[in-house]
Amino acid sequence: MPIQSPLESPTVDGRPPAATASSSEHELLDQELSRREKLQRLAAAGIDPYPARVQRTHTTAAVIAAYRAGELAGGQKVQLAGRLVSRRLMGKLSFAHVEDGSGRVQIMVQQNALGPERYEGFFQKDLDLGDIIGVSGGMTVTRTGEITCQVSDITLLAKALKPMPDKWHGLKDAELRQRQRYLDLLSNPEAREVFRRRAAIVRALREYLDGEDFLEVETPILQPVYGGAAAEPFVTHHNYLHQDLYLRISFELYLKRLLVGGYDRVYEIGRDFRNEGISYKHNPEFTQLEFYEAYTDYHGVMARTETMLAFVAERVTGSTRIPWGEHVIDFAPPWPRLSLRQAILDASGIDYDACADAASLRLVMRKRGIDAPTDAPRGKLIDKLLGHFVEPNLIQPTFLVDYPTEVSPLAKKKPGRDDLVERFEGFAGGMEICNAFSELNDPLDQLQRFLDQGREFTEGNKEAHPVDEDYVNALSYGMPPAGGFGMGIDRITMLFTGQDNIREVILFPHLRPDKAED
Repeated sequence: MPIQSPLESPTVDGRPPAATASSSEHELLDQELSRREKLQRLAAAGIDPYPARVQRTHTTAAVIAAYRAGELAGGQKVQLAGRLVSRRLMGKLSFAHVEDGSGRVQIMVQQNALGPERYEGFFQKDLDLGDIIGVSGGMTVTRTGEITCQVSDITLLAKALKPMPDKWHGLKDAELRQRQRYLDLLSNPEAREVFRRRAAIVRALREYLDGEDFLEVETPILQPVYGGAAAEPFVTHHNYLHQDLYLRISFELYLKRLLVGGYDRVYEIGRDFRNEGISYKHNPEFTQLEFYEAYTDYHGVMARTETMLAFVAERVTGSTRIPWGEHVIDFAPPWPRLSLRQAILDASGIDYDACADAASLRLVMRKRGIDAPTDAPRGKLIDKLLGHFVEPNLIQPTFLVDYPTEVSPLAKKKPGRDDLVERFEGFAGGMEICNAFSELNDPLDQLQRFLDQGREFTEGNKEAHPVDEDYVNALSYGMPPAGGFGMGIDRITMLFTGQDNIREVILFPHLRPDKAED
């Protein structure tokens, strides 16, 4: 769709608006035309509607706090800036509200302060709701008790050429809110609060890990060999090196190289990319925390996970108890620990240990009326049982432990059990929130598992691990016993903000192309 110049008249399907627009579209187009006419009038009068400089002494929150604290002397001039969000024109005296990122403040505009021409012309006729303005004046309190700026001067900082969303009802259309997040944030204060809380969660995670002597690091996003998760990657190409590269699906293999290099505790918070489906809990680009700790195992990581998330809950909300729909999720330790096999057996009546291969498990599942794709390996079928029967019912924080070796190529085997590894997943709110295990540090065992996964890849499993020879080489120099952990920031934010769709906690989620843009 071509981008229209702000000074061009809006059209519909390339024709004048009157030819095709509905009554509501007419109203919108009339408002835009009116704003553009004002823009031209201001420019003709020599007023820059988008000046290069702004003078501001206080935010709206700061000026209110300073006035309440008695820090502003009577008549002391302040300079404020923000969006004009309300206006009551009352003859020679008008009240309005200016809003910035910290809050809003009332302003009082009087004809005898601005003069008749600027009051009746500029303030009343040339300014619109949504315009960004600057005001200066002294602070006072009105008879109703509202702290107010008595305006002595007013300037335009940015002309809004489109009207704001309905301030009373907010922006309700979910897809429009996610496609045009700026409108969602403008009209829905609760949406702004979601992302403030998200930032607070990340700060609290860093505070906890830094306090536990973890080192925050950065690892490559573009990787010559992807790994660390069962997922299909996005592929790109480096022209100069004539080399295909992959957007990382995990930080894991690089972070564990750092354990080999002598760091005992490392973590990273950043973006991962997985070429997979989109759902209420999946986005192809997402934020993840991973940490790796030497000289511990999955039992130690479970204890740290409980402590860390209880710490974050307290820091962000003031309590370990978080409202979630009709439930209250309590992150206080200890969390229940259940074996994966027993949890699936209790919920479905199917014992996957009694099914040695995919074919026998598929047969049992189909007898129970459960979809079991012919090409799905045994690990995928077990995961399907987990997702269908167990996961939706795990509302309170719970650890499922001891997973099949075939679905965990980077985890250490459980002593005495070649078929199981020391792995756990944490669940809350009916979804997986974290994944961790005792890290495999035997280079020969690791190489063989990579080779086994490589055979799966050649047979069509796009989520299988390729062989990372350099990682095996790193293990050959000795990696200490360690526990590793990965957690999606987006899903934790869903829990801490009461959201049931991952798109509500990602500022700019990936969406299908808008039909209007085709």
